[in-house]
Order: sequence, then C-alpha cells, then structure tokens
Amino acid sequence: MIDVKPIEHFDFHKSPKGRVLTIYTGGTLGMDFNDSGSLVPCGFEQILERVPVLKELQVNISVISFQEPIDSSNVHIEHWQLLASLIYDHYDQFDGFLILHGTDTMAYSASALSFMLEGVNKPIIFTGAQLPIASPRSDATENLVTSLEIAADKKNGKPIITEVCIFFNHVLLRGNRAKKVESQHFDAFESENYPILAEAGISIDYQWSYLKPYAKDFVRVNPEMDNNVVVLKLFPGLNKITAASILLADAVKGVIIESYGSGNVPNEKWFLDLLRESAKMGKLILNVSQCNGGRVMHGKYETSSELDKIGVVSGHDLTSEAATAKMMYVLARFSNLRDAKKCLRTPIRGEMN
Repeated sequence: MIDVKPIEHFDFHKSPKGRVLTIYTGGTLGMDFNDSGSLVPCGFEQILERVPVLKELQVNISVISFQEPIDSSNVHIEHWQLLASLIYDHYDQFDGFLILHGTDTMAYSASALSFMLEGVNKPIIFTGAQLPIASPRSDATENLVTSLEIAADKKNGKPIITEVCIFFNHVLLRGNRAKKVESQHFDAFESENYPILAEAGISIDYQWSYLKPYAKDFVRVNPEMDNNVVVLKLFPGLNKITAASILLADAVKGVIIESYGSGNVPNEKWFLDLLRESAKMGKLILNVSQCNGGRVMHGKYETSSELDKIGVVSGHDLTSEAATAKMMYVLARFSNLRDAKKCLRTPIRGEMN
C-alpha cells in the first residue's frame, strides 16, 4: 500500500480564477539542499519559499504528497492506480490537476492515466524538471508556474485543456503522444506525431485546432492494468533462442514489437514462424516503430507483408510508451481476443491516428 500525506490547502485568494490539486510523487523538481548540503526531497512549503510567485497566480493550490517520494524509475502500476484514484475522488472539487513527477517515466505515467481515466474534461498536467528547484539555473520554476496556469485556464467558463498532458520547457504536449528524448538539455520531451498543444512565451499560445474539445461528461476510472506484457526491440543479430524465450513465454499475454522503420521485421522463416506460434497461443501482438516519427504501415515493404496474415496488430503511430500502457489497459479490459485487437487498432484517447 502506498501512503499519502493529508491534503494541504494553500488558499492565497478569496476569488481565485481556479483551484488546482497538485499531487507530488517525487522526482528532481521537488528537491532542496539539507543542512549538510545534500539534495533531498522537500515539502511544498519549501517549494513555495523557492517560488514565491506562486502566490501571485490567482490560483488556490491544494497538495497531496506521497509519504515517501519516489524516483520515477520505481513507478509501478500501483502508483498509476493511486494517481487515478486521487483524481477521481477529488474531481468535482477542483478545476484542474497537476502531477509533479520524475521525467524518466513521465510519458509512461501520462499515457497510463489517459487510458485509466475516461470522460476527462479538465486539465491533468504532468510536469517535472531536469534540475532541482534549489539549483540557480533550474527549469523547475518555469515548468511549475506555467503548468499551474494551464491547469486553471478557462475560456467562457470552461477548461481549455480537457485531457492528460505533459508541460515541459515551454511546450504543452498530449500525454500519450509524448516521449522523453533528452537527459542533458531542458527540451526533454517531444511529440513527433502530433503537434504541440500550446507554447508558453510572453503569453500562453494555445493551438486551438489541435485541442480536444470540451464535452460535458462525467469521469470514470478503469483502474485495472495487466502487466503480463513484454517489449521486444528488434536488432540485427537477434537470435531464435532469445526471440522464442520472449514470444513464447507462458506468462506473457501481450507482446509489443519495436520494429524497424515503417513496421519492418526480419522475413526469415524462423522469425515469422515464432510470430505465428505466439499468435496461435492467444497472445496479443502489437507492432510499433523504433522511429520517433512516422508510422507502421504493414505491407509497404515485403518485410512486413506477412504480419496482418499472422495476426499482428499495426500500432500505426503509437509511441512505445503509449503502446505499453494501452496494451496493459486492453488486456485487463477485454477477455475476447477480437475485441482486444479492435481496441488496439482504434484511437480511444487521441493516442494515434
């Protein structure tokens, strides 16, 4: 069981433009120096001391913190379930939600929440930082301040953003389209297959034609995820024994193949036979590209022409992160293979074209 601290309320204004629930999971952003000079996770009070401008945003902030902040490399399904539950339980009380999260698995978590939460019509924004908030050159302040503004932003009384997103380094991205691509620079995330949703400069410039329209709805939570999933990244020299140990493993229910280019795989007989055997065992096989941009197109080249016949599902332009989260969601939701394949092929949260 994952413990959280009691909710804290920072009601800076009598008539705020919005109320935002911030969930602090851990990560680089919320770190400060202790008395011995070491970086350690800090509380939101220390963040306020570092970023006093938060009080000037006309936004009232409430905070729920993990009792033990985690490195995002240690994120599990249970953390996603907790985040979904916290948002669901507080959904009617707030105008938007902000999740402070480590960058390494942020795209996985944003993708997972996009599938677990159905009917979302409020902003759920993930952000973090490449440098701790205590660092003089930290990107944490900009990411935090602008994320809170976006989470509270409305037009004609309705939220502008109505989905799960990542805000980082001046740009807002659809969460299940984003991918971490940089560890040394501030532009850590990109969305090659879907345009940015907003860019923050002197003002926040929303790209209205790419935003998910507001719809009157009620949120539902689908917390179950099946993690009997494996990712097989193809590489020259992959041998039969290794491939078989992955594709034919009894515990595996879903296989995500990271293929070459536009969905190409080796057309050697042994590899295609393994795929056939895996499919006959009832495993769900999804093909996504190793490329950050572009899409899977079965049959464009001879090396992918057999995949549809075998029963491999084309992931089109899904990221590997979104494919992993969607596979877990689909396996937990559908017991019928035909229905599962149909869901994988179908855009359900704007995750693919």
